[in-house]
Amino acid sequence: MDQQPTTTVPATVAGGLPFAECPRWHEGALWFSDFTSQVLRASPGSAVEVVCDVPAAPAGLGFDPQGRLLIASMGDRRVLRLDDGTLVEHADLSAIVPAGLNDMMVTADGGAYVGNLGADVPPGEECLPAPLVYVDPAGRPRVVADGLCGPNGMALADGGWTLLVAETLAARITAFAIRPDGALADRRVWAQLGPEPEARDLFTAMRTGPLPDGIAIDREGALWVGNAGGPAFRVAQGGEVLDRIDVAGLCVYAVAFGGEGLRTLFLCVAPPLTTYWPELEAQLNDPQRQGRRGRRAQVLACQVPVAGAPRAAGGEPSGPQDTD
Repeated sequence: MDQQPTTTVPATVAGGLPFAECPRWHEGALWFSDFTSQVLRASPGSAVEVVCDVPAAPAGLGFDPQGRLLIASMGDRRVLRLDDGTLVEHADLSAIVPAGLNDMMVTADGGAYVGNLGADVPPGEECLPAPLVYVDPAGRPRVVADGLCGPNGMALADGGWTLLVAETLAARITAFAIRPDGALADRRVWAQLGPEPEARDLFTAMRTGPLPDGIAIDREGALWVGNAGGPAFRVAQGGEVLDRIDVAGLCVYAVAFGGEGLRTLFLCVAPPLTTYWPELEAQLNDPQRQGRRGRRAQVLACQVPVAGAPRAAGGEPSGPQDTD
């Protein structure tokens, strides 16, 4: 992790947020979740606008083939769909997922892979091995992988036939082959990013090494990795760090490509959880809370030398295609 930064200094897209996460580029705008209660959208030259309120807190976002927004609703463990301005249930995962939902990857046919951190506990308490769930286009969920250490951000490689999953509490990126029915096979380590933490809790893991969070793949097949323990970095398969973006003592919780030619990398940043959690927890308990405390997250943007991979525009439908 001693690679010197080579990208441009990030510019601010939005600030004064409680906690921004899960950015997606869609139809010329950046969509992202405010973990307290809302999905937001930032369009070039316009103010940030509220897309919808999500009472149980939004996490992962994506878009189905009809362009409808899908939302991983953390607290009630459901995937919601925005239909003509109204949120409806797309899938209920509460019977098969042990913790609040987290990031989500939506594929070309409207299927969705949904992660979670393994237990609904504060960041200083240990999480359990967690399942990865696939929701088919009809809204039927099933577990497709188990025993993951905090399955979090995801990206699609190899034309949509490989799923890359950030295991936050194991400091690694894990790869799976995607079958035509959404099942996963051939589980393997794509990159070990640092020593595997001795304890499966966020605070211990932050003292051990990088915490891979949201990820985005570029045209050369390298990953930009949001790092809940520090700066974002670009990594090749096998673990070689190629580039880094420092954010002045903040942590980069998620990244996404967007903008013209997918040459802009958007970053969701906030203070380290070890210091920010008490403020954020208060904000989560009272979404109407005002003032700077609990509102120190930002969305930044910078130009990067290698553009995002086609069909990996942070939310544009991507993944396996029918070959019939």
